[in-house]
Amino acid sequence: MGKIAVTLQQALARREQEGARGGTNARGLAQGAGWDVADVLCTLGPRDQPFEERHGGVCIAMVVAGSFGYRAAPGRELLTPGALLLGNAGDCFECGHRHGAGDRCIAFRYAPAYFERLAADAGAASGKLNFKRARLPSLRALSPLIARACAGACGDGSGAAAWDELAVELAAAALNASGALTRPEPSASATAWSRVAQIARVIDEMPGAPHTLASLAAAAGLSEFHFLRTFQRVVGVTPHQYLLRARLRAAALRLREVEDERAGGAKVVDIALDCGFNDLSNFNHAFRAEFASSPRAWRARGGARRP
Repeated sequence: MGKIAVTLQQALARREQEGARGGTNARGLAQGAGWDVADVLCTLGPRDQPFEERHGGVCIAMVVAGSFGYRAAPGRELLTPGALLLGNAGDCFECGHRHGAGDRCIAFRYAPAYFERLAADAGAASGKLNFKRARLPSLRALSPLIARACAGACGDGSGAAAWDELAVELAAAALNASGALTRPEPSASATAWSRVAQIARVIDEMPGAPHTLASLAAAAGLSEFHFLRTFQRVVGVTPHQYLLRARLRAAALRLREVEDERAGGAKVVDIALDCGFNDLSNFNHAFRAEFASSPRAWRARGGARRP
């Protein structure tokens, strides 16, 4: 989380230099049907008066830098890096920085109905669901999710972050760690396995299509939670990981088959876009990680892998 902390310190230094008032700035990272995620940078400090706010939906916020006090209906907690802030829809809350300035969170917000569906699929009791705790401490089970979110917020990694998958996984992990799950997750049926196998074929046949977790789950006739879990069990990787590699394979074949752009062939950027990548730098990073070669070097060597 080095880059995350550096960005916070830079923001605090600018505030001090300019003599400005502290505040919060939220940068949207992704959104889908029933959820969104934002990178929230706060420069409030001990001299700033806390004020009451209200959660518009269910909130699970990863604290990735700084620390602050959090008061909500379940109680008062100190939030530190690696912890999760838990917020129930409609609850009032207050954040304070009595002991130090600034924090940075990656906040996932869920529409109540969508979160309740996720909770029911994960094994929570039916009916209105409220977190009984205001915080989850830094736990081993949460660390991989937080690391993935930080990489996505910083633009690191081998492509766009799978925010839709992460939103589902984070909800399930928070529910499990908070003790909200009261029954085991149901096992996947043979029908579900068959549908997942068919979706894998769809991805291989059309890797460049704008697939999302929601669209693939709908095509399989499963909820997003059950589709994600079943796909990973059946195929061995998540839908995003499978789709990324299918797109990389398609790009590698195109680069080998199509003439170099200097000879009138397709440009690397056009091949990347055709294969489903929206950003050339992410494509180059992912391609190099997968094939130990840049796309241009791969094309120049006729697809030969570096020894």
